Amino acid sequence: MSNNLLKGKRGIIFGALNKESIAWKVAEQCHEQGAEFVLTNAPIAMRMGEINELAEKTGSKIIPADATSMEDLENLFKGAVEELGGPLDFVLHSIGMSVNVRKGKHYTELNYDWLEKGWDVSAVSFHKVMQTAWNLDAMNEWGSILALTYMAAQRTFPDYNDMADNKAYLESIARSFGYHWGVKKKVRVNTISQSPTMTTAGSGVKGFDGFIAYAEKMSPLGNATADECASYCVMMFSDLTKKVTMQNLFHDGGFSNVGVSDMVMDEFMK
Repeated sequence: MSNNLLKGKRGIIFGALNKESIAWKVAEQCHEQGAEFVLTNAPIAMRMGEINELAEKTGSKIIPADATSMEDLENLFKGAVEELGGPLDFVLHSIGMSVNVRKGKHYTELNYDWLEKGWDVSAVSFHKVMQTAWNLDAMNEWGSILALTYMAAQRTFPDYNDMADNKAYLESIARSFGYHWGVKKKVRVNTISQSPTMTTAGSGVKGFDGFIAYAEKMSPLGNATADECASYCVMMFSDLTKKVTMQNLFHDGGFSNVGVSDMVMDEFMK
């Protein structure tokens, strides 16, 4: 259902790979709510995905960009502002990757070259995205910049590996850059800590099915779906949340505030 919450707003959405991607769902809902946007992903990811279908469905242009490349990001933001006819109102950073996770390296035996690559893609790229927008003055006042995270930044999930460290750094960047964006242009910067969600990226984490099942039993409202996360993103892009900034917002059915649940205790008492 459209309420035109984003009518007249322009943005960039990073990370839509396929229909399971949260960024894909965000793009669909932003389109339904009247927004115009550019879609982007790394060229290698685009070859693996189905982004052309999403672009056709939402009437969006695709501008490929490696989010770790300042040159690519500058071309992306300049291209988006030109394509959309003015500065942006929202940006979604939905990017995460750990080579150590993909290669099955245990946290106690990390390959540091791989660590740096994952850190750059998953966290530092958020700073690069915002710095590029800052230098190009590419955001409108009262704009909204979001990144997706996971609560392994606060609590230990052993198999989440170095991605937990990446997410902790990502959240810190949101707070630090969020201050400067707020002072300069009233732009708000937040992260959304989503329930474990069966996306292409998430499914690469060892034991991810167990993560999801455990979180479902712990959360009084159950796990938040990708579609529900997209709705939350739309709200954060809208003018309804103009004074929310520098926050890590838990969107997890209550999981983050539960010590133990009856359903989990029942499993242990069998």
